[in-house]
Amino acid sequence: MAAPASLADTAPADAPLARIIVTKVFVRGLKVDAEIGVYDHEHGRMQPLVVDVELDVAASHCERLGDTVNYETIGEAARAIAAEGHIDLVETFAERLAQACFADPRVTRARVRVEKPLALAPHAAAAGVEITAVRS
Repeated sequence: MAAPASLADTAPADAPLARIIVTKVFVRGLKVDAEIGVYDHEHGRMQPLVVDVELDVAASHCERLGDTVNYETIGEAARAIAAEGHIDLVETFAERLAQACFADPRVTRARVRVEKPLALAPHAAAAGVEITAVRS
């Protein structure tokens, strides 16, 4: 009995092995300080946020940074939103960050999660919101 052929032996040498339909670019656990909250004691005071972002990007066969979305721009956008001044709701922060991600036309979907670690302390590790936005 002959040994089974490996997968590499069954495809032509120049044939692509797979067709990439979406690339996911993500940032997890990004720490941002922001003036955020609806209560009087939250105005005029910075609070830590922990941000996760996952983007679906219409990009494949990425060989250079210009072929995809640079995840450093996600951190830059989050810090820029925080620097704009007081925001009442984490939902607003999340929506603004998602919209900023759509500045790159290759982004087709953005999932943004924003946690306020001190919101319910010491009774909970964090509270927050997660939104998913799609390009219209």
